[in-house]
Amino acid sequence: MSTTPQTALILGATGQVGSCLLKELLASPHFARVGEFGRRLTSLDGPTTGKDKLEQKTIDFENVDAAGLREGNWNVVFIALGTTAKAAGSSAAFERIDREYVINAARAAKTDSPQRLIYVSVSMGADVKSSFLYPRSKGLTEEGLASLGYEDTIIFRPGFLLGTNRPEYPLLVKCAGAITGILSRVSSNVGIDIATLAKSILLAGKNGSAALAHATKAGKDGEQFTLIDNSGALALANQFQ
Repeated sequence: MSTTPQTALILGATGQVGSCLLKELLASPHFARVGEFGRRLTSLDGPTTGKDKLEQKTIDFENVDAAGLREGNWNVVFIALGTTAKAAGSSAAFERIDREYVINAARAAKTDSPQRLIYVSVSMGADVKSSFLYPRSKGLTEEGLASLGYEDTIIFRPGFLLGTNRPEYPLLVKCAGAITGILSRVSSNVGIDIATLAKSILLAGKNGSAALAHATKAGKDGEQFTLIDNSGALALANQFQ
């Protein structure tokens, strides 16, 4: 892809990771236009930099084809959508939101021009053969995205997310974060701060998989993608300093 300023679409910008990523995109001179499409949108009182290049649109993921995602001709599509079975209300609802919404949105944003797709899987153990709902669904999502035919598909599988604000589980997050922080000093595969992760995601979107030294190839023959695990995301954040 060209090194000239590009355009970026972000889906899931109101989430923990997405909100940090949106700030990075708005502050980056590499992206001249940023589209935030979603069920909910970021308050314009939040961002302090780059608001002039932000385009926002409320969309219905149940009818995403009517949202006009591809009309923006986005060079890079970032997807940070995600939920849990508890938040969704049932296993079926979880799979619809966490997998079908993601794949359908990526398909709806694809054009005939070269594009890069970046997805934050947030599942170190994503596996289509898993007997557990969450990693199996994530694995199926990854395979579904790789089959869409984007020129460059990059998927992040970070570990425990540090620096999050989850008011429904304050004590659990605090304790888990403290334990993860200690373990992270021993292994880089344990956790990552969401601000660092957002920086890595932006760098991957900007530079593409060919420039990533800390990544591996995954997926099926003919439907491969570039995989960045927790240690790779940490290294990537420092790669282009």
